[in-house]
Amino acid sequence: MEQKLIHQPIWIQKNTASWSCLEMDCLVEIFMKLNLDDLTLAVPFVCKSWFLAASHPLCWRKLDFRRLDLLPWSPFSKSFALRHSLHYFSFTYFLKLAVGRSFKSVTELRFPLKLASLDDLVFSSNECPKLKSVALPILSTDDEAMISELVCNWKDLERLEMESMPLNFPELVKKMSICCKKISEIAVSGEVREEDAAAIASYLPKLKKLDLSDSYLKKKDLFVIVRGCRELEELNVNGCFGFEEDDKEIKSKVSGIRNFKSQGCKLYCEDAYEFCDWWDEYPQLNGYVF
Repeated sequence: MEQKLIHQPIWIQKNTASWSCLEMDCLVEIFMKLNLDDLTLAVPFVCKSWFLAASHPLCWRKLDFRRLDLLPWSPFSKSFALRHSLHYFSFTYFLKLAVGRSFKSVTELRFPLKLASLDDLVFSSNECPKLKSVALPILSTDDEAMISELVCNWKDLERLEMESMPLNFPELVKKMSICCKKISEIAVSGEVREEDAAAIASYLPKLKKLDLSDSYLKKKDLFVIVRGCRELEELNVNGCFGFEEDDKEIKSKVSGIRNFKSQGCKLYCEDAYEFCDWWDEYPQLNGYVF
């Protein structure tokens, strides 16, 4: 049987070139799709041309630190410390290295849930003026109070993600309405108080996407948000407590929202005493909240 020839690029057939001979623009386009571990520990050490391409600011515009295991004993942390002649892994050092290579062009920044300090946030606020999307780390109550000041440097901010609702959330939302005119997405979990819902409705009426999944949210406060944010396209309240998943009144009120998610919502939390720290603030009877 006649065997068909497989056509290959000339440079492969002749074996006269290699990946290192690709144009710089091509290498940069490829490396832009890599994770931070590859950009930091693998690609730069292949050859000089790869090192130069991996150092291009375009490769460092999207910094997602949550994809990495940054615990001190992880393989990445140990390798990073060894490569950079550090006695131990330092997230602050890693952050400054990545942000420095971006030349202030970072548009997306996802902090690790832990390890990041308030100083890291202050640094990022000053050195990432083009930020469009940020996922903040878990902070202490005192440090959370500073978020409203830090976001003012992110004029182009479109999406803000927080693990928990800060106590000064109304102040934060008010500041964003003034400083971050492009804000259109917020993701946060926790106890959504009456004043929090009112702040969202009053200061951010043009929100497009709101994620309050796994929160405590009363039905009346959900209605406040829906009435105030009439441009909402997506509203995620999956896993919330405070109303039932199949509440007909809610279904009617949110009918204008293209993508509404309420899977797993319950009126009360069966394990409230064990798992819901904020539950103690509310009168209880057999698990119900009034």
